Amino acid sequence: MSLDGYIAEKDGGIDWLHEMESVGEGDNGYEDFYNRIDTVLMGKKTYDQVMSFVQEFPYPGKKAYVFSRSTTGQDKHVEYVNEDIGSFTESLREKAGQDIWMVGGSDLLHDFIKEGLIDELIITLIPIILGAGVPLFKHQAAPIPLKLIRTKPYGEFVQVHYEVKG
Repeated sequence: MSLDGYIAEKDGGIDWLHEMESVGEGDNGYEDFYNRIDTVLMGKKTYDQVMSFVQEFPYPGKKAYVFSRSTTGQDKHVEYVNEDIGSFTESLREKAGQDIWMVGGSDLLHDFIKEGLIDELIITLIPIILGAGVPLFKHQAAPIPLKLIRTKPYGEFVQVHYEVKG
């Protein structure tokens, strides 16, 4: 996210991310993180946007679920989920496997936080102040206490890893 907390511009654009890649280092920790997970969760808007940027599905070898109010079934990459996020996610947690990555977007993250389903936050801070856009975090009803696990620089990027307390 940008230093001021945005994950996209007001119109959803992320060109600024590509412009900032050169100030990072290598893959900015992505491969190490990606090897920790076996499941990805995302909202329908995020899925559609991701697929508009790439030629191939970016999460090969991972089980992928897309939360949608309108689309059902599955396509060649993902299974669509129309059920309650709490019960669905708890059923995933009960299965053996690696970590689950809640990819985005901010609406879905807000729902996951509200339901107490986020236990770690790993965020890479990108050295740019956008001033406006789509925030990573929406306003919360109550503070969310965090415990710092580690920080790691990748060039001018800084990855912060927090555990959600509680």
